[in-house]
Amino acid sequence: MSAKHSVATEYWHRLDNGKLQCDLCPRFCQLNPGQRGMCFVRGRVDNEIRLLSYGLSSGFCIDPVEKKPLNHFLPGTPVLSFGTAGCNLACRFCQNWDISRSRQTERLCDSASPEQLVRAAVAHDCRSIAFTYNDPVVFHEYAIDVAKACRQQGLRSIAVSAGYVCPAPREAFYRHMDAANIDLKAFTESFYRRICGGQLAPVLETLEYIQHETDTWLEITTLLIPGENDSDREIGQLSRWICTRLGPDVPLHFTAFHPDWKMLDHPNTPLDTLQRARMIAREEGLHFVYTGNVHDDEGSTTYCPECDKALIQRSGYIIKDWQLSAEGCCRFCGHRIPGVFDATPGHWGSKRMPIHINH
Repeated sequence: MSAKHSVATEYWHRLDNGKLQCDLCPRFCQLNPGQRGMCFVRGRVDNEIRLLSYGLSSGFCIDPVEKKPLNHFLPGTPVLSFGTAGCNLACRFCQNWDISRSRQTERLCDSASPEQLVRAAVAHDCRSIAFTYNDPVVFHEYAIDVAKACRQQGLRSIAVSAGYVCPAPREAFYRHMDAANIDLKAFTESFYRRICGGQLAPVLETLEYIQHETDTWLEITTLLIPGENDSDREIGQLSRWICTRLGPDVPLHFTAFHPDWKMLDHPNTPLDTLQRARMIAREEGLHFVYTGNVHDDEGSTTYCPECDKALIQRSGYIIKDWQLSAEGCCRFCGHRIPGVFDATPGHWGSKRMPIHINH
């Protein structure tokens, strides 16, 4: 990574032993000169910690916003998606492991300034830019600069994150995000410790912070892994916590696992597991519960919590029917549906379109 892609960072301090401690996330990496943190993209250069991947990406793609997944944020619209490399968790099941766990600078084959990204998004009629594929926490400064450029041009910014971040950088980050989907990977500390190399508590703190202290639209995703986090008891506890601590209107997505990276010995998640989880979460009081990574029209549909009519019917990422008023209310009973909605839905459908950024 060249010097032009290296920028100073703010969240670190010097220890008495001469090491520099990164204070971006709860991992608190302590670095000698020349060392990089666990995330790989933040490292000690001389007497400061720098982001070493500013402006670099593993690629750019235009996706449906529902793929993030966000079902209550500008449904049907296209979003320019990109990531860099590295991650501050080590999930054994990571389905983007070639990007998030990359230690190879060759993965970062594309580059774009914030202004170039915004111009590309506008040129392709995107409504937003998403920081995804790997966790934007680790490219904190780059993501914030892109979000600032988005707001200048009327675009929205979306963070797809595991929420593993310390309070001060969290506040700075979500001040600029319009929407977030946070991976709540399980609801036990043992799962986070054994399988992700992290802790649950900071993620729950992030969820409460976003919901109660910011204007960022929040949705949550939990990937259900057979035999690990898919018991009725854990699903009930997770759903109950969301309902009581965040509120019943926060959308929750249960998605299907497929064997990858270091968890090739686990089977795919059966459809009936996702459907059972959706039923449990609804019984716990959540109004908007979805299934993902599977074909399940009922689990993709948005229902009115007041009259139970189908309001946004989807088949995969394609919107088949739309029964919201221009004000975002149920056309049958007038109940206001929480979210960020246009008067009419977008029509991007399920297309995935890789693009190149012109320099």
